[in-house]
Parts: sequence; structure tokens; C-alpha cells
Amino acid sequence: MQVGTRGSSLAMVQTKNIITSLSKITDEETNITVIKTTGDKIKDSQLYNMDVKGIFTKELDRAVLEEEVDFAVHSLKDLPSELNDELEIVAVPPRESPHDVLVSPYKWDELPEGATLGTSSLRREAFCRYHQKNVDIQPIRGNIDTRIKKITSGEYQATLMAEAGLRRLGLSEHIQQRFPLDYITPAAGQGALAVVARNDSSKKDILKALNHKDSYQEIMAEKKVLEVLGVGCQWPLGVCARAQGDELELQTILLTKEGELISKHSMRGPINQAEDIGLEIARRMGEDC
Repeated sequence: MQVGTRGSSLAMVQTKNIITSLSKITDEETNITVIKTTGDKIKDSQLYNMDVKGIFTKELDRAVLEEEVDFAVHSLKDLPSELNDELEIVAVPPRESPHDVLVSPYKWDELPEGATLGTSSLRREAFCRYHQKNVDIQPIRGNIDTRIKKITSGEYQATLMAEAGLRRLGLSEHIQQRFPLDYITPAAGQGALAVVARNDSSKKDILKALNHKDSYQEIMAEKKVLEVLGVGCQWPLGVCARAQGDELELQTILLTKEGELISKHSMRGPINQAEDIGLEIARRMGEDC
């Protein structure tokens, strides 16, 4: 089998983890094809200024569609809310932590006034303003290692990152603080991976064995909110579902760029009604907008 992935250290680690899991399911060897995406080529712009859906995924999806690779591994939060009709998410492996974390020599409540905080996420920027942090927010691009170096060198005093990426790369020692999900609500799909294949792929049954039911249901609820509201990284939207036994809790928050609250909702329900829960939350949020 051939798998397509981005070439970043995080993407490679994620894909190698998938290959390890596959090796326990099938004797078939899986080889990696590295594919450069539009998002990898653009280094000098805020992500939310790029009006491009699937900026980190469309080249990978094209490779799957054209059968250059059998499947692709994506960070789920990079996926556009609507996939090409010939593609499907065949599996969501066990989700890593969805939390945002602080990388800084300072605790969150001890950040000096006017400290330079680097982020290229509109959501994280809005949450800093929502919590009335008196910091100087500046763009920060680059892979996880690059961003950490910008903190340790003193170029920036702080940045907010996804805990999942740091954990997958073995860089947890750089985490100063983990934020509760209701304090800084993550982006939909954060911490989760998507295994994407063609609808008619002969490998689908093998790949489906990678699916983790609870993680899949969490993602279906979160993606439904994005799909109905029709927003991507151009909006400061936090969406996070957590499975708790047979139940699912979904919490959402929508802010303005200036950090003012537009809508905040949470809802619990049966886990097998994940998409219905997402639909209802999106309806309530739509009424607030």
C-alpha cells in the first residue's frame, strides 16, 4: 500500500504511527509518499488571511483521487468541512489530547504586560482578547520545532499550541500549562487524525480497522457544526466533543476577532446521535449570529 502525507516532522510521525497500527492488521507493506501542499509553500502569511479551503490537504486528496496513493493521513483540523464526493474519512484512529497549551517561560497569569505572544490562529488570538490578556500578539509561522525555538531564544515570550503535536513529537517538556477545554476551546478536530481513501478503494476494509469509535463520533459532531455554520479558520470558533461512556458532550464558542462573545453552547446526548447533537448546537449558534 502507498500512503500520502505532508513532509513535516509531525506529519511523518503521525503517518508512521498509522503504519505501525496497520502492520498489526495486515501483512501488506505500507510505503510513504511525501506530498508538498500549498500551505507548506506559503511561509509569510497569517493562515486566516488565506482564502483557500483545504490549504494543507487538497494536493494529498488529488493524489488519492488519481490513485497515486491508496490513502492519505491528515490532521483532522486541516480538513475542509466537505470532502470531495469520491473521497471519505474511512477511519479516525484514537484521538490524542484536544487541549491547547501554553509554551512560555511564564505561567499564563504571570505573563508580563505587553509580552510578545506569537500565534497565527485567529481563534487563539480572539481567546487572548476574550480573557483580556494585555499582550502584544504577533504572527508566528513555522513547524513546531521552529516555534519552540522562537520562545526559548526570547524572540517571543509565549505561544499557544496544540498539546497533541507536542506529545506526538516527544516535546511535552516545553508545555508550561494546559488550558481547560472550556477556557480555551480547541478547533474542531484538534488532536485527531483522518485516514482518507476513495469510496471505491479495495483497501477500505483494512483501513476501517484503524477506526476508534468514540474518536470518530466526537469528530462527526464537531464537523457537523462546521458544515452547518459554514466557517473555517476565518472565524474564531472553538468546537470540542468528548465521549463519556455512552454519552457525548459537545461545547462550542464563537467570538469576534476582538474577543467579544457571539455565541456559547454546550449539550449532552447519546453518543450514537453525535451528528444530531452537532446539528442542534449549530442551529442554536446560527440563531445567535
